[in-house]
Amino acid sequence: MRIDKFLNAVNITKRRSVAQDMIANGVVLINDVVAKASKNVEIGSIITINYLKEAKKYKVLRIPETKSTPKSLQHEYIEEL
Repeated sequence: MRIDKFLNAVNITKRRSVAQDMIANGVVLINDVVAKASKNVEIGSIITINYLKEAKKYKVLRIPETKSTPKSLQHEYIEEL
């Protein structure tokens, strides 16, 4: 699954367009490499998002099969490090 779709599907971002803007501005990294929107996410990948005041890291546990997942099930797909 593409990184922009993944961020939206697991409720890290509210909209896919927000995820695309973050990726375009170079604040999203996959395994310490700046991500492009077309980059695929794999199980075990570490996603880093550099916000203005802090950076958050997430480990990919599962790839969602649907377009969106309930926020209550977010822990099944990502683990915050």
